Amino acid sequence: MTVNVLTINAVDLQQLLEEKKTTSAHIVETYLAQIHRYEPALNALISPAPRDQVLKIAEARDDERQKGQIRGPFHGIPIILKDSFVTASELGMSTTAGSHAFVGARASKNGAITQRLIDAGMIILGKANMTEFAGMKMTMMMPGWSAHGGQTLSPYVGKIEDDEKILGHSAPGGSSTGSAVAVAAGFSPLAMATETVGSIVTPSTRAGLYALKPTPGAQDTTGLYTMTEFFDSPGPMAKSAADVRVLCEILLGRLFTSPQLGSWQGLLVGFLDPKTWSLSPDLCPQLEEEYEETISALRNGGCALKYPVQCSDPSALPTTILPIAYWDFRNLCIPQFICCFDECPVTSVADIVEFNRKNSEKALPAPFIEQNDLEGAMVATEEKHQIDKLKQDLRSAARAILDDLFDKENINVLVAPGDSSLCVHAAAAGYPVATVPIGQLRYNGRPFGLCLVAKADEEKTLLRFMAVYEKVAKPRPVPTF
Repeated sequence: MTVNVLTINAVDLQQLLEEKKTTSAHIVETYLAQIHRYEPALNALISPAPRDQVLKIAEARDDERQKGQIRGPFHGIPIILKDSFVTASELGMSTTAGSHAFVGARASKNGAITQRLIDAGMIILGKANMTEFAGMKMTMMMPGWSAHGGQTLSPYVGKIEDDEKILGHSAPGGSSTGSAVAVAAGFSPLAMATETVGSIVTPSTRAGLYALKPTPGAQDTTGLYTMTEFFDSPGPMAKSAADVRVLCEILLGRLFTSPQLGSWQGLLVGFLDPKTWSLSPDLCPQLEEEYEETISALRNGGCALKYPVQCSDPSALPTTILPIAYWDFRNLCIPQFICCFDECPVTSVADIVEFNRKNSEKALPAPFIEQNDLEGAMVATEEKHQIDKLKQDLRSAARAILDDLFDKENINVLVAPGDSSLCVHAAAAGYPVATVPIGQLRYNGRPFGLCLVAKADEEKTLLRFMAVYEKVAKPRPVPTF
């Protein structure tokens, strides 16, 4: 059976498998053909799975299905992982976090989340390109660029405009760009990403996807590169709310189905003003117009909402994100990442900095010739007790702002434009954040959407909103090649 890889989602694929209308091997071949055709133009993958090997795995999942041995709700469904998820070397894919310094590192076992997905019967098609070290290299590095993987491009926009800003309208946006582009371009129905501050939300919004960053600390991140322990969390990207929900059930080990899943009952949603919560003032007329059209559609569809609600912007927070990131990166995250490998060319941040200096032609190519953030992390002088205090103060300040708004307005979901700084509040507070699509910019076709925040461990609330939103909203934008 022929499927349209640009539109079909994982839940529908699973239905076809259950009805014996297709096989996992056929599905994988279909996605591999799409990758073969368009990957050279988009550069979304840093390490594709070997064709013969991944087809053999798909055939094994088909054999299990025939015997009634179903591992999970997405048994035999393909997925792409950001290059921060450690995969055992025997799978034929590297794990580098986009850095040449980790080329040649070998792991004998999968990371915890990688293994969880495999145990659930999922098939890893490849590793997605990412902003090198999720941005912890050079301050003004373009999202979706790594020295090892090059620049990932949007399937909607194509070439990044000359002299584009990091969050300009042709930029694919966020360190998980490869994962988002892979799903939007039909390379896989699903992808795994990670977010520190905006790295799931921004690229998903700009690829017309549904996505969710669960509460930081809710998952076992052993065998996963993260920039920080404090802010980071891995999460799914997909073409539908249902796909995100099922993958979250696999990741978090709990069910999110309920009688209220398809209704607005019990939800009260607050919308921030796009005039003050948008990073795109030069295109504000269209963004504001469609943002307000979406609010009207939700209200007419039965959503109880308040608009506009007022919230302090991130300037009200302590300016401590960078020192926290530097400390966690150097003292926790890089050492833990290195420990995932049986063989690794580097042993510390200082080693990475030195490797880049000695191999500057490939590790520091123009225009991204600096490594000021790596150097900043290497020489930061704060002690652990100082960083612990900064973390406590930042989290308390962010939660005070958001909790006051949730309580004062009696809302349980807070919404802003996808291209906004609301993800900063969410990261600082340690709250889950999600995104849903709205439409496309008229002048270049880039998608845009909404950013949603709920309180800690309230993934179910966000998933409920996403599920009902999808029924009311316009269809997500599909790229035209």
